[in-house]
Amino acid sequence: MTTATPLLPPADWRDFLALTKPRVMTLVVFTGLCGMLAAPVHVHPVIGFTAILCIALGAGAAGALNQWYEADIDAVMRRTQKRPLPAGRMDRQAALHFGVGLSAFSVLLMGLAVNIAAAAILLVSILFYVLIYTVWLKRRTPQNIVIGGAAGAFPPLIGWAAATGEIALLPFLLFMLVFLWTPPHFWALALFVKTDYANAGVPMLPVVAGERVTRVQIGLYTIPMAIAAVLPWPLGLAGAIYGVVSVSMTAGFAALAALVALRRQRLDDPMKPEKRLFSYSILYLFVIFGALVADRWILA
Repeated sequence: MTTATPLLPPADWRDFLALTKPRVMTLVVFTGLCGMLAAPVHVHPVIGFTAILCIALGAGAAGALNQWYEADIDAVMRRTQKRPLPAGRMDRQAALHFGVGLSAFSVLLMGLAVNIAAAAILLVSILFYVLIYTVWLKRRTPQNIVIGGAAGAFPPLIGWAAATGEIALLPFLLFMLVFLWTPPHFWALALFVKTDYANAGVPMLPVVAGERVTRVQIGLYTIPMAIAAVLPWPLGLAGAIYGVVSVSMTAGFAALAALVALRRQRLDDPMKPEKRLFSYSILYLFVIFGALVADRWILA
């Protein structure tokens, strides 16, 4: 005789919001908005709003599908145990339907209301995050965040394409900036939560290769990231405001990355440089992309 599985009560709207990873979505939406505002064309406010809405919905859909697939991992890791699925506040099927429905709606709306190019890139970004990073790479290789980081780098391309209907060198450099920024940003986090990843069986670099290798990799990835960050200025794709801000902010990033790469673990100062780098890296992207928009609108 089988025992019926107890039905969960209907999920609260806040649980559906939590599925979209709103904190991550904030940076995604901001870089997408900046990509659109940096484009050399005027965008109708309604079209612009719709494009940013679609980017937010697409990012939220990817986050929901990620949590649907990784519910078992989230249940083991301390920092994710309170999410709706591992906490038992939502049925997995509801999360799957929500993620798929939101994905389809965001792409269709982008295609119908904005343009096909932006919709196509949005679709690729969702599929890349869900299928390439979440399903294929994350549980199989310590390079998961390196390749999978491309998923979070698409928003500037989407924003630019929403404004112009095409891709140019500047949004490609912004894509490369976020792509190369992701490993040092995420590995700094992984260094001070590596026990969580080890318990969940996720082969993050600190778990598989150790802290020393991870610290060196953080330093190495910062070099091409710095080049991608500053390059729009000497290429004439951005002006002096962006140039000064990108150089100064990148110097700060490089200094913190060097501290992480060269330091030895001290018992009286556990992971403070890593936490500083992680926090600074978030501020870094906001300031860099904000400077690009300021440069475009003030010096235009």
